[in-house]
Amino acid sequence: MAHRASLAPEPLLDPVVLGDLLRVASADDYTRWEDQIRRTGGCSDPIHLTGWTLHKDKTSGETLHHYTTADEPGGRLRLACGNRRASRCPACAWTYAGDTYHLIRAGLAGDDRRDIPATVRDHPRVFATLTAPSFGPVHNRPDHGVCRCGTRHAPDAPELGTALDPATYDYAGAVLFNNHAGQIWQRFTTRLRRELAARGGLPRRELADHLRLSYGKVAEFQKRGALHFHAVIRLDGPEGPGTPPPAWATVGVLADAINAAAAHSYTSVSVPAAGDQPARSFRWGTQLDVRPVKAFGDGSDITEQAVASYVAKYSTKAAESTGTLDRRIGEISELDRHGVPDHTRRLIIACRDLDPLYPDRRLWAWAHMLGFRGHFSSKSRHYSTTLGALRQARADYRAAQDAGALGLDDREPETVLVLADWQYAGHGHTPGESALAATVARDIRLNRETAREALRDQAGDEGEW
Repeated sequence: MAHRASLAPEPLLDPVVLGDLLRVASADDYTRWEDQIRRTGGCSDPIHLTGWTLHKDKTSGETLHHYTTADEPGGRLRLACGNRRASRCPACAWTYAGDTYHLIRAGLAGDDRRDIPATVRDHPRVFATLTAPSFGPVHNRPDHGVCRCGTRHAPDAPELGTALDPATYDYAGAVLFNNHAGQIWQRFTTRLRRELAARGGLPRRELADHLRLSYGKVAEFQKRGALHFHAVIRLDGPEGPGTPPPAWATVGVLADAINAAAAHSYTSVSVPAAGDQPARSFRWGTQLDVRPVKAFGDGSDITEQAVASYVAKYSTKAAESTGTLDRRIGEISELDRHGVPDHTRRLIIACRDLDPLYPDRRLWAWAHMLGFRGHFSSKSRHYSTTLGALRQARADYRAAQDAGALGLDDREPETVLVLADWQYAGHGHTPGESALAATVARDIRLNRETAREALRDQAGDEGEW
């Protein structure tokens, strides 16, 4: 008897949703529908396609396999949406985070499958956090436990990160910093190369002949709505991860160069005065944290696995962690409907008010990101593999599985002609399908967590994805 998802997920469903759920679950083709959803990983907003594919022998013209969506539930094939945001699709975000984990870890521990030798572990590498400057005092939990407001805030207190005095807090400066954070990072990496060249006694133009700087980074929003970057920064030889850096390029030299580069005036970005806004110059805040990355098992908290897991965790998050929306905002009235907190609301309004003053910065278009319009996770070219390569490897694996199931795995690819016609037919679920898909996703997540715990117990690896 085919397994069917629970018909009464918690909490109790709306009668309309429950009615639709029963309709879907009692349909003759439910098992195939559930199989499609499982293949998407429990995607909450799958892409619908209609069409067909035909495999023919090029020599004989024999039809080897024919597939059409006409026989699928609703006449559609459902594919994962691929959205990286956990707030939009937890299932696809989990896949994205897993890919990011492997990308970051490959650059720390090596990966022979992707031509990154294990000797990269011997290269100098640090985990650096570059923060935003202050835009005014906010409610916090300092080491002594008492905020400047005189209150000992709980860890989950909603006022944490909000302005002590909204009337004097520089909301305009905060969103303009977020908006220029990508440029500040670019200037930082340029200056870092100069600092490294100086420490090696080299002219800047000759650094590439001796040393290559590689990194992988992710952005994170603090509770106050200001960005900071977490970055794995590594030194390689001139040919990349396969070659060792010069002897003078040590972890200590790298850390010293990062501190100097972050503090240098070159890394600042100037924003001209406009309207009632003064001219500003933005640079990193004084809270800079640089720690060596250790191999697993040496007792350090900053291990390869821990760092990769940390970066992967934030690769699926964005400004919605501050209470903003995870999509572009049409009207300010939307903030009331969705209960956006006052501090975040003020940042969004600042984006709106500044937009006509700095039209090239597109602040209103990126108000839902509190002004930030860069990539949340990025890497230098030679740091490690790419997300595209990881996705292609997964697609090739799935294609090989399907070929085996169809009996086509023993045929040479060049002897098979593939004809196909696909059309976009929509996306998403009906209310009942959505509830059932959530149950499928929950089952998949539980199975993954169980398997992960077993591997963790076996290997003693607390950071393994």
